[in-house]
This record gives sequence, structure tokens and C-alpha cells, in this order.
Amino acid sequence: MSWLRDSIRSFWQQGDRLLLTLCLLASGYGLVLIFSATRYLGEADALRCMIVQTVAILMGVVVFMLMSSVDIELFVDKSWKWLLLFNVVINALVRTPLGITVNGNRSWIHFPGFPVNLQPAEIAKLTFVLLLAWQMSRLRERDISRPSSVFQIAGHTLFMFGVVAVTSGDFGMGLTYLAIFVIMAWSAGVKKRWFLLALVVCVVAVVLIWPHIKDMYYMKRFTVVIDHILGNQDTLYEQTLGKGWQQSRSVMAIGSGGLTGMGYLQGLQTQSSGEENLPARETDEIFAVCGEEFGMIGCLLLLAVLAAIILRCIWVARRACSPKSAFIAMGYAGMLLAQVAVNVGMCLYIFPVVGLTLPFISYGGSSIITMYAAMGVVSSIKMRSLPSWLRDRSRL
Repeated sequence: MSWLRDSIRSFWQQGDRLLLTLCLLASGYGLVLIFSATRYLGEADALRCMIVQTVAILMGVVVFMLMSSVDIELFVDKSWKWLLLFNVVINALVRTPLGITVNGNRSWIHFPGFPVNLQPAEIAKLTFVLLLAWQMSRLRERDISRPSSVFQIAGHTLFMFGVVAVTSGDFGMGLTYLAIFVIMAWSAGVKKRWFLLALVVCVVAVVLIWPHIKDMYYMKRFTVVIDHILGNQDTLYEQTLGKGWQQSRSVMAIGSGGLTGMGYLQGLQTQSSGEENLPARETDEIFAVCGEEFGMIGCLLLLAVLAAIILRCIWVARRACSPKSAFIAMGYAGMLLAQVAVNVGMCLYIFPVVGLTLPFISYGGSSIITMYAAMGVVSSIKMRSLPSWLRDRSRL
């Protein structure tokens, strides 16, 4: 266990303790909300969820410290082929006997004896960012805006999107991969014309294929949100059929909380176990729990903590020792930003339900451990950043 002691000692001397503190603040806030969100199941089940989440957080802290001790650039340079293989294999595990179904989605795996279920697409986001950063740093040496360079990084991203879609059908997670790619490509200096071209291609593609996909179940999630935003009178009818029901209950919960909320453990929908309850309240809709019981002030506080974590990642990226490390830190900042934006958007009924959790807040051991691992990599980059005097001279 000497390696663990050395990792902890190294982290305590040079690691990003501020980032770890912010992560623990967010996780602590999440524990408070999870207990309230699961209390309707009974005190015993609520405590069980708290214990599982606490164990996941403790495991996450250990992973954070271990990842801080890894020279991530050296690791990626030597292991990129294995990381690519890992991304494919771990996602394929959901189609093996290890794969299990949770809430109707076969997106999880369970190892006998392991305390939490794992979501392969969640874990693969970490290595996807590492691989994409490695690829971008190599292409940047020539010209990352060349057609061949753009096609390579875009092809890599679409390949991973396809792997996730085929193995688990989790298009919401696939959207996170696309958002990570956009943010990393932008920070790497890909010229704006490529983003404009991609937008035009997407719009044209949707217009051409819309007649063939508009009646698909997954597309109904998008159309009901568009109807809601445009004030379409058919929205209420759609809700009676169960379409948009989750977002409608979420908006009602947030609105009923007002400025200061109904009080902890006092939310009408959060504490209800009947048909008029708040669905997925400990996972997808946990932001609505915060809005109902702590009000707008509580929501702003929650978002402020998450924003501080994202800004810290950007701060580390700006002081990284190389473009590769900077891309990695920006990739993880983009990952957090995308998930926060999508999850909050779902709760506010401005984005369709795609099953993305709120980072560090929602119930789920796989998500918690993944987030702490990502922040551990950011801490590793911070530990190995150049001193200010050397950083300034390197720009000459």
C-alpha cells in the first residue's frame, strides 16, 4: 500500500486541493438532495441510497488522488492504442451477461461483489477526451483546420457516438460526446467556418430525413419540447399521453418552490409517492428537487458550485504545460458544462429528456466515480504545469 500513501502524500503537497474541495461541496449538496428525493421510499431505502452514494464518493476521492499522481501525457502517449480498444470493449460489455437493465435502458454492467453498477459510456468519456486531446495535439503541429485533420477528429467522434448508440442506445450520452468534441475543437483552434458548415449540414440533414423520423419514439421527445416552447395547444393533449409528463412535473416543482423553497423534506412532489409525484427525482430530475425545496436561491447556489468546478478546469487548462494537457482539461470542462446544461434544460422543459445526470449531484456511483477521476486528471495537469516565469518565456 506504499504506492497509495505516496499518491496521497504527493497530492497533498502539490495537488489541486481547491478543486477537490469544490467537488466535495457539490457531492455533499447532492447527498442532502438524494436523501430527500428517496425518502418517499421509506427511511431504510433512503439510508441505503445515502450509504451507496457515500461509498461511491469515498471511492471517487481515492481515484481523484491516484489520478493526480499519474503523468497523464506520458500515459496517453504510451497507451493510446489500448485506450481506443478499451473504449470499444467496455461499451460492448453491456451486450454480454454482465449487462443489466436499469429504468428500461440496458446501459449498465454489474461485476459480482462490486458495490455499484457501472455505466460503460460514462467511463469511456474519460478515455475519449484523452484520445481526442492526443489526436488534436498531433494534428495541431501541422494545421488542425486542414480538411484531413478535421475529418480525422470528427470521424473519431462519430465513431464513438456510433459505438455508444449501437451498444446501449444511449443517444443522450452520445450527445455529450459531440458537445465535448465541439468545445475541444474550438479551443484547439479549428476555424469557425467548419462549425458553420457542420451546422448547415445538420440542418439540411434534419430537413431531408424529418418525414421519415418524425413519428419515431425518440423524436417525440424533441417535438414535444418544441411544441411547449412555441406554446402549441396540442402540448396538453400530448402530456395526457405521457409525452412531456416528466418535464411538466419538473417545471411545476421548480415553480412551486419560488424564491426560498418549501423547506427541506417538505416538497409536495418530492415527498409524494402517488401518481402526482416527480419522476426520476434522485437522478434526472434532482435539480427540480432542489428548486422545490430550496427555491431559486438553492438552485443558484448549486449552479454556482458547479460553475466554480468548470472554471477551475479552464483555469488549469490556461496554465497547462502543453497544448495536449490544455485540451484534456478543456475537454473535461466541456463534459461538465454539457451535462449541466442538458440536465438543467430537461428540468426547465427547454431540452428533451435524454437521461443525463447532474454531475456530482445525481444519484449514481458510476457517474460520481467518473467525475472524480476526470477531476483527478485535471489535478494532475495542475501539478505539472509550468511556473509563471517559464510559462512566460515559452511564449517568446
